[in-house]
Amino acid sequence: MKVFNPYYKERILNYLEKQNFMHHIKFTVDKIGEGTTSGWLVIDEIHKQQKGLVHGGVIATVADIVAGFSAYTLVAEEDHVVTGEIKISYLRPAKGDKLYARGWVIRQGKRINFCEAEVWTETAGVKEIVAKASTSMITI
Repeated sequence: MKVFNPYYKERILNYLEKQNFMHHIKFTVDKIGEGTTSGWLVIDEIHKQQKGLVHGGVIATVADIVAGFSAYTLVAEEDHVVTGEIKISYLRPAKGDKLYARGWVIRQGKRINFCEAEVWTETAGVKEIVAKASTSMITI
């Protein structure tokens, strides 16, 4: 992977302070590396649907966030990244105390970075994968 902005961590941390939607859903990015990002949230009532399961939209959102920031670590300072396409495969219902997500770039391009993400739940220290995502992140 080629990083076009050596100050990508500072740039992302600055951006995160202004990211109102992430604050609203209570998602926290905890690791930022070259072409990879991860984060978590404590599952709350706002994240749940029937039977106490995590809403699929929340799962898709956290996968999109970590994939997008993974691509964002690689682009030039003047560039930004938007989601071009996202495909989520839900592997099992999500129920637990925390939701974790990790994203990474699998193929870097000039205008499109292809990324993947995984989402897990955790209950009593036991993690279970609940979804996988494939995304294309478009540089604008």
